[in-house]
Amino acid sequence: MQFEDKKKLVDELAEKFSRTAIVIATDYKGLNVVKMNELRRKLGEADVEYQVVKNRLLKRASENTDVALMTDHFQGPTAIALGYDDPVKPAKALLNFAKDNEKLEIKGGVMGGRALDFNAIKSLSDMPSREVLLSQMLSAMNNVPTGLVRALNNVPERLVYALQAIKDQKEAA
Repeated sequence: MQFEDKKKLVDELAEKFSRTAIVIATDYKGLNVVKMNELRRKLGEADVEYQVVKNRLLKRASENTDVALMTDHFQGPTAIALGYDDPVKPAKALLNFAKDNEKLEIKGGVMGGRALDFNAIKSLSDMPSREVLLSQMLSAMNNVPTGLVRALNNVPERLVYALQAIKDQKEAA
């Protein structure tokens, strides 16, 4: 690879790192071409970009980005998964693939300016997707006004019942 090509790749990676929601580093050693293609396909379905890059270029590209927090993971065979919208999707896709393919090792990652270890990535993968979380939040927000309307409706209703009871009591007396 020529110097100009390397410089262009580093610039492209730095730009991608600046707009990603999550970056996860993996060790793909031991995966054959068929398995790598299967992994890329599954990650592509989850809108995740997966790239094998030399560690030296990864370190240069990560300078001045949050990804610099994980440069210690750039050793040995390294591939990175880049998730742009939903940070849960890359974690789920990688862990699901790693369950069936023990040769794929998840080294670590970065999300929102924080370094993630394997356990944090595993916890992230257990979360519901962004769409599910948004629908749950919307449902909760929808229930608040409904509950308020019911509570406010109960006040005049109880007042009417109390007045009716007083009226009935006075008629009986």
